[in-house]
Amino acid sequence: QVQLAESGGGLVQAGGSLRLSCAASGGTFSLLFMGWFRQAPGKEREFVARISLTTSTYYADSAKGRFTISRDNAKNTVYLQMNSLKPEDTAAYYCAGGRQWLKFDYWGQGTQVTVSS
Repeated sequence: QVQLAESGGGLVQAGGSLRLSCAASGGTFSLLFMGWFRQAPGKEREFVARISLTTSTYYADSAKGRFTISRDNAKNTVYLQMNSLKPEDTAAYYCAGGRQWLKFDYWGQGTQVTVSS
């Protein structure tokens, strides 16, 4: 069973940067499609970014140009570099993994990101 653990969240001022990490264990990480999602209080969970086995990437419009998803298969880790953060980026960020491009079977517990204005 694949387990995912996020880290790197915190409090940052608007315009600042954070890098989230998600460490995977219990499976073959290089065979997993990975993604990041977020959920703000009172809102539904929304897609942020995903990365394929060959490192092709896809972003939500809200993330394009500011966020970068990457993976290090040697470290079983996926990252989300977030720059130019805005208060509306405040949310719990979740890492997800799956064996199909658009189907995520495994989820982390989340890490909180708070952006102050």
